[in-house]
Amino acid sequence: MTAFDDRLKTIVGPNGWKADVAELEPHLSEWRGVYVGKTRLFVAPRSTEQVVQVVKACAEEGVAIVAQGGNTGMCGGAVPDESGEQVLLSLGRMNRIRHVDSLNYSIEVEAGCILANIQDAARDAERCFPLSLGAEGSCQIGGNLATNAGGVNVVRYGTARELALGLEVVLADGTVLSGLRSLRKDTAGYDLKQLFIGSEGTLGIITAATLRLFPPPRDTVTALVALRESCDAVQLLGDLRGAVDDRIEAFELISRRILESVINTVSGTSMPMDLSHPWYVLMDVATGANPDIVEAALMRAIEVGLLADAVIAKSSGEAEKLWHLRHSIAESERQLGKALKHDISVPISRLQEFLRRGDELIADLQPDATLLAFGHVGDGNLHYNVRLPASLTGEKRELAGQRITMAILGLVDQLGGSFSAEHGVGQAKRELLKRYRHGAEYDLMRRLKETLDPQNILNPGKVI
Repeated sequence: MTAFDDRLKTIVGPNGWKADVAELEPHLSEWRGVYVGKTRLFVAPRSTEQVVQVVKACAEEGVAIVAQGGNTGMCGGAVPDESGEQVLLSLGRMNRIRHVDSLNYSIEVEAGCILANIQDAARDAERCFPLSLGAEGSCQIGGNLATNAGGVNVVRYGTARELALGLEVVLADGTVLSGLRSLRKDTAGYDLKQLFIGSEGTLGIITAATLRLFPPPRDTVTALVALRESCDAVQLLGDLRGAVDDRIEAFELISRRILESVINTVSGTSMPMDLSHPWYVLMDVATGANPDIVEAALMRAIEVGLLADAVIAKSSGEAEKLWHLRHSIAESERQLGKALKHDISVPISRLQEFLRRGDELIADLQPDATLLAFGHVGDGNLHYNVRLPASLTGEKRELAGQRITMAILGLVDQLGGSFSAEHGVGQAKRELLKRYRHGAEYDLMRRLKETLDPQNILNPGKVI
């Protein structure tokens, strides 16, 4: 350790740093184990002022900083490189809920707050913070904002970007951007907070946020329905939005293969209906004063042949079991091993076309591959994953994977979609950003990075 490392230790105090190899291990790779790095020192400040001091010290020495939240990402955005020279800065000890303003429907939190704890604090105030995803028991709000996380409720509430009212951010020179306003209307100049949401710690380190709250949904109905064709999900979504007054909270398309994998690998999971249909949709609908409205709409869908079967949860326990199926998908995938991951989005109006043409692409390029698709149909986001046959190995496997991925992403781009819908860019998709956000758009991103971080010390090698 050097005098510089000792300086950082002094800033964060005796309980605010780690150097032991065993203690560092969980922080040096993403949870899937695809990206692994090293660090010269792990620091965990307790306050914004300590973050400022760490950043200033690193700026003076030209040492790079990788900010890390719950480390639940899937693109290697919060993992240091292999040089062992970067400082890993954890926000985990900055986990206070500073203030809940129930009348203003807002909550001010520090970046290290666990998402589930924010949900609980909102619920205690008889309010709702709707951001919800499978890792909500361990992911942190700073990371959610830095990656513009989506989750299952985007269809009604939007992504993390739409849920942020204000941010506190430490810039690359240690300057604090204090923008923790709780206003819904503010036309005073540029909306600077939007620069940092989705920037993955490359433009500044988010240390706190003011978030939008909502009234708790009344009488939410959870249902699992079976479809004969994946494209029927889009028609069902359109019909239901009209029938229930656009009160759909979540609308998740899941293939039979995915559900079979979950049931076979994750304990405590089971199907409440026959697992013989190719596609299923899991939904939450806030029914308000008319709890029968969902059942009536689903019955109509069955009568016209849009649905093959439907089950409505009769209790909160049954609803939790249904959602346990959905939230177990990531764990099931991790146990089953690598697949080609495609976190894509297309306009909802073109989702049917994508599903049809995507299936045709895979059948043509690799007919013995297995499609493992699921996603948030309500916002056009699909996890369109493909598992190659085990018999395909070595260079042939790598080439086949590249061919399939580029064909799928080419189709997505042709349909006006995005190669990254909710997992961010990190280091996994950096070249894809350059490919699909070329020209003035990419050039402006690069210039913003050079302006806000001229030394390139904030999460270098990620995004840009």
